Amino acid sequence: MAAESFGQGLPLEFSIEDRCYWPYAGIGTQTTLVFLAKTGSGRHCKTKATACKRTTPGRPVQMSSTEDIDTLIEMMAKLPGLGPRSARRAVLHLIRKRALLFTPLADMMQTVAETAQECLNCGNIGTTDICDICTSNERANGEICVVEDVADLWAMERANVFKGRYHVLGGTLSALDAIGPDELSIPRLIHRVKSEGITEIILALNATIEGQTTAHYIADQLEGQLRLTTLAQGVPIGGELDYLDDGTITTALNARKEI
Repeated sequence: MAAESFGQGLPLEFSIEDRCYWPYAGIGTQTTLVFLAKTGSGRHCKTKATACKRTTPGRPVQMSSTEDIDTLIEMMAKLPGLGPRSARRAVLHLIRKRALLFTPLADMMQTVAETAQECLNCGNIGTTDICDICTSNERANGEICVVEDVADLWAMERANVFKGRYHVLGGTLSALDAIGPDELSIPRLIHRVKSEGITEIILALNATIEGQTTAHYIADQLEGQLRLTTLAQGVPIGGELDYLDDGTITTALNARKEI
């Protein structure tokens, strides 16, 4: 195959690991762009082509020797925060660090996949039926922080401020999605209030319409039984007024306090 040149359509910072597929002469061609030189008229590259099978017109597939790797890349790309390119780089890094990182990571993922489960009491993720927070006597201070998801629970724990226990709802009320109280763990929360002698419920739900609707529903169900509080809302630490939306400024102004 003769060498070809590409003009100014190439990005200025082109990485050799970026691959693309080009149809050539009726067959699928895996084309690797190799940077050669930069001139005043643009960048010149050569192409190294390898024939491969085509299943559908315009979309070649990799040969079987890399099928497992391609499948791993596709699965990694489905993770939050990762796309096809970042997943490809992550897989390549793991392969290069096979003994140091790849094998231990694979073993640990297998272990967690077999042992991870929800806490039967609060809904946290752990490796036992009841998580460490629920079994700790030091956390039994009569306070429960209600959160929407396990990620919110972990965020609260990172702050290392709250010393009580948690309750994960597993979502928020949504009429459009047909999610009612029975689809969440609200009945279990009400049962915990009665059985664990809870004196305060902290509603740490997201400041969205669904989150506030859920908070108001829980407050109505537990009204008069204990103290109900919610997280403060307003100007974040380090925030600038010029970058805040009108709703946040309004909430912060209404929740102002004396210095």
